[in-house]
Amino acid sequence: MMLSPPPRNFAAETFCAELRRLRMARRMSQLDLALTCEVSARHVSFLETGRTKPSRAMVLNLAQGLLLPLGARNRLLLAAGFGPVFPSSALESAALAPFREMLTEMITRHAPNPALICDRYWNLQEANAPAQVFIAALQGDSTQTNLVRLITESPNAPHVIGNRPEVLHDLRARIELEALEACDDPLMREVLSIVTEAATRFPIDRLALARSPLMPLVLNMPNGPMQFLSAIAHFGTSEDVTVRDLRLELFFPADASTRAAMEAAAVPA
Repeated sequence: MMLSPPPRNFAAETFCAELRRLRMARRMSQLDLALTCEVSARHVSFLETGRTKPSRAMVLNLAQGLLLPLGARNRLLLAAGFGPVFPSSALESAALAPFREMLTEMITRHAPNPALICDRYWNLQEANAPAQVFIAALQGDSTQTNLVRLITESPNAPHVIGNRPEVLHDLRARIELEALEACDDPLMREVLSIVTEAATRFPIDRLALARSPLMPLVLNMPNGPMQFLSAIAHFGTSEDVTVRDLRLELFFPADASTRAAMEAAAVPA
């Protein structure tokens, strides 16, 4: 099960209202946006009231000034009556085949350590064999593939994740930043709401915690607990919405016992 946005009726969603909503989500005044886009505040005001119809170039200028993700820029263009500029290719499409092969090679070569790929909304797209073991432990009998829902709602999560309260609070902080970057994306707000509600149920006293520069993910596996640190990669060189929204997460052993266990698991019996 994946989080996916509902269909939107852009004919009923005027450019004026969408521009104002996005500007306010960025906490920018009309003057702020005007200075950023190098236009007059009067012009921004006329655009928001419908007295002036924007050109395609102006819509893209405003989207750049608002630092919108590529998908949101396309939606703003559609609201103004223009076609989208940025392609949104399916991950399994022929156009992205070379990129998909690169991703598969990266996560395969990362074994015996776990690696996975998810989209902006934390829907799992691909995982190498070690990561699939951990995901299956969280899933149990379910077919859930949204990682946030697995971590927050799976009955297995409290048993599999040894430091779940800390992970939930760290995850909430991370998604808060992602939601800010997404600029009032309704689906991202839903993801943030899910993890915030879960974190609220497990309050932690950060002042009382032993301070450490690193917080590992602790997984309780049949052969004992394992600790991992992760590195996250974004793909910012593409102008394809799908590629730009992907996140590659590589997990590395955080201690010697975890490293030894992962290496042992990789040796053929």
